[in-house]
Amino acid sequence: MEMGALPMELWRLILAYLPLPDLGRCCQVCRAWRELVLSLDATRWRQLCLGCLECRHPNWPRLPNLEPPSWREALRQHSLARRTWAQNVPELQSSACITLFRRRKDRRVWRVGTGPGCDFETLRGALTVAGPYDRVALQPGLYEEQAEVSLKVPVEIVGMGKLGDVALLVSFDQQCPTARLCNLVLMPAWFSPVVYKTSAGHVQLDNCNFEGAQMQVRGPGTCQARFCSFAQGASAHFLGVALSLMDSCEFSGSDTASVTVEGPPVTERNWACKHLAALVKTMTTNSMAITPTNTLKEGIVNTLSMALPPVGPTSMETWISQETEKVGGMTGGEGALLHQGIVQEDGWSEGDLKKDDKEGGPTKRPDPTYTLSYEAHGLAHLWEHEDVSEAQEPMLRSLVEELQADADAQMLVTTVHGCVLRHCLLRDGKGGVHMCNHAHARLEANVFTRLHYAVRCIQNAKMVMLGNEVSGCRASGVFLRLSAQGVIAENNIHSNAEAGLDIRKGANPIILCNRIHSGLRSGIVVLGNGKGLIRSNQIYGNKEAGVYILFNGNPVVSGNHIFQGQAAGIAVNENGRGLITDNVIRENQWGGADIRRGGDPILRNNFICYGYSDGVVVGERGRGLIEGNHIYGNNGCGVWVMSSSLPQLLGNYITHNRMYGLALFCRKDPEPGIGREGVERGAERDGDRGGVGGENLNEEGELSVWENDLESEDERVSARRSISVALVESNCMSHNGAEGVYVKTCESVNIVGNMVGENRGVGVAVLQSTQLTRLVANCIRGNAHSGVTVAKECRVELRGNGVYDNGGHGVSYCGDGLIVENDIVGNRCSGIRATDSADVKVLRNRVQAGLGCGICIEEQVRGLVQDNLVFQGHLSSPTPQIQLDSQNLECVLLNNTLLSPALHGSSCPDPDWALENPPPRPHGNDSSGSSSSFHSTNLAIAVTTRITASVESGCHNNGSIFCTVL
Repeated sequence: MEMGALPMELWRLILAYLPLPDLGRCCQVCRAWRELVLSLDATRWRQLCLGCLECRHPNWPRLPNLEPPSWREALRQHSLARRTWAQNVPELQSSACITLFRRRKDRRVWRVGTGPGCDFETLRGALTVAGPYDRVALQPGLYEEQAEVSLKVPVEIVGMGKLGDVALLVSFDQQCPTARLCNLVLMPAWFSPVVYKTSAGHVQLDNCNFEGAQMQVRGPGTCQARFCSFAQGASAHFLGVALSLMDSCEFSGSDTASVTVEGPPVTERNWACKHLAALVKTMTTNSMAITPTNTLKEGIVNTLSMALPPVGPTSMETWISQETEKVGGMTGGEGALLHQGIVQEDGWSEGDLKKDDKEGGPTKRPDPTYTLSYEAHGLAHLWEHEDVSEAQEPMLRSLVEELQADADAQMLVTTVHGCVLRHCLLRDGKGGVHMCNHAHARLEANVFTRLHYAVRCIQNAKMVMLGNEVSGCRASGVFLRLSAQGVIAENNIHSNAEAGLDIRKGANPIILCNRIHSGLRSGIVVLGNGKGLIRSNQIYGNKEAGVYILFNGNPVVSGNHIFQGQAAGIAVNENGRGLITDNVIRENQWGGADIRRGGDPILRNNFICYGYSDGVVVGERGRGLIEGNHIYGNNGCGVWVMSSSLPQLLGNYITHNRMYGLALFCRKDPEPGIGREGVERGAERDGDRGGVGGENLNEEGELSVWENDLESEDERVSARRSISVALVESNCMSHNGAEGVYVKTCESVNIVGNMVGENRGVGVAVLQSTQLTRLVANCIRGNAHSGVTVAKECRVELRGNGVYDNGGHGVSYCGDGLIVENDIVGNRCSGIRATDSADVKVLRNRVQAGLGCGICIEEQVRGLVQDNLVFQGHLSSPTPQIQLDSQNLECVLLNNTLLSPALHGSSCPDPDWALENPPPRPHGNDSSGSSSSFHSTNLAIAVTTRITASVESGCHNNGSIFCTVL
């Protein structure tokens, strides 16, 4: 019959009454009929799929209300999967009369029950006479056997009616190659909690309920379970399995682990392994090829989890405009510090500077005709690259890109199978999946919720965990220890009471492209010699540190976005280590990176920005290499360092922070400011807990004192480079809201080779320094107030610096020390100003002032001013180039040269009117202008040794050595 004879709607109504075989025959008529049959997906195919007694909703148990993309395809997949158990059946059998004609072997159906038409009343009786691949159909009722039932021939046991109508109190022991159980409720017999076990054959379980019972599969036996429910403490145990598949199953109410996988996979394989491997390979290929946005896996993530929060300011320009509005648009020397009173400590303030500005008359710069050029100094390359753009921030890589770049991860994803859990729901119990003793397991697109823990992988076990959701656990979500390995990728781990991932005792997983967020403690905790590769994850919104490393944890944390945490972004504590590189750490409540109590990480090439406190905090006894990072836009300091710590800062760009660029404090900060108080409070909490609860530390009898399980401190330090002082070299500290460098310490400090410019306060402020502070080969330019300020009773040496174009004095000096071989040019007020009982030697400097004196020595100053070259800054200025108070009898002036272009009677300056022989200071070692973050660490240590060799000793015997800033 032609299809045009009836309307399409009428054809669809007619076809809606056809059974499945007739629909298949209609598809074979022609293409038009095929298209017509396929158009019935939302009607007839949906009815057939939901009406099948051997399966449930395709998205059960995770999202039973979410319709599949195609009901016909879901029914087809179920029809193929239900036949796996009989793939090895002899399909054809020879006829007795002639070998040319073959016929299918007949499969009998044995009916069991008490009603009419039943063959047997007991299950054991039917199994006694059943032949290979026969079907045993159980009528509704309860069947109980008083002894173990052995399955010696392949058989199919099916419950008739709805699920729950047929219940078995039977313990099966499978001794045949294959068997299938369908539409049954399995409960333990009185003599054993195990309702089914197999050690060699293959068992297929479809649409069965296990209530308070156990299923055991021992290799080389295999299992395929679909749409099964394990409730009331039921569980599945796999021992040495090479391959088994649990698909769309539900586990609830378990007193232990819902699924336990134990022992290494056996080398022997049964007949079903190749068929299960084909199914697993298809699933893995689909998971890797399809983007998560369009998959059912991502549908689960989007439905059951909170949406990804927006990420802060859209650009550096936006942040700068916001900061400009906060300070009322004030710029340059006329702008007040962003936080009033930041440097008003110990009786010293910028009031003296402002007074001097007023005394100097109208605001002017040196005459442009006679201004000395200094742009050719050795740190120009730092200034050229000081601007940072968010376009430079590393982007998250996809899982496909990560696997292409990591051969080890790709090998694990393709080779680790063992027990495969796919599309399962594990909820409301003690544990989810437990793997131990070299076991292999694969978890794909499962949901773990309201458990004590979701996944535990220990004792050299290996796992692959792809596209799962882990939430609401009462302890850690995923727990790895004792040399466990595996790949944990594209999971959504959130809202857990402890850490999202807990890695310890030599565990070394690869953690890729996950979302780890909204935890009540830390996102990831690595401790107790734990390792791991943590890459391309989004870690956000956790109440404690996004990544917490302690007790000799030593992971690689690379390419992650860690943001909007309620504590530190990354915290390294209690002798933790780790390589932390190429991460974006932003908008965290406490420090972007917090290093304390023996923490010794490598922090390299990260973007640490827009934090509500400081960028990097190096607290008490903190160590580590902090190299090549961009630290900008933070509400507190760029880098905050405590004097008892021992870090190395190399080649960092510390810019546009609201407070200090680099702050060096004593052991206790007496000023409980916003940033300080929050950091100290957070450090105490993080240090005591840090996302690792007491329950986890003492789990299963483990000691909370980890020192017995760790490497000794001597061994750990000997494995790393030897450091006697902290080191900060070739950093650029610019456009910060207060001082570029703020020093308030009782220990020696060396500040060498840094660019300090365009800060809203003083370039370098030394407010407390009872031991010698050295400023060597720095470029200090364009700051709103003085270039360098030294308070009373501070011991400071300035050598080989370039101090240019600052809004106040070049050097304002009230302490004791040396000012030797510096270029101090173009500053608005005096070049060098010594006041307040200073004891200073000013030797071999080149100075050009703006309005004030080149060198100004007040009444109570003691010292020597010798061999300095002073250039006149402005022809109309009445101020002498070197001014010594007439009542000062304790300062000596010797052999200084005053150079004025007016003496030559020419409109052009003298050829000697230049900073030549030597060229402008500082003199850089790298003429190519490459970033200092790539300098040799050995060279930096050598420079430190050279600088500190002449530092007077005396305070280091009873206290820690503070910080060397290079």
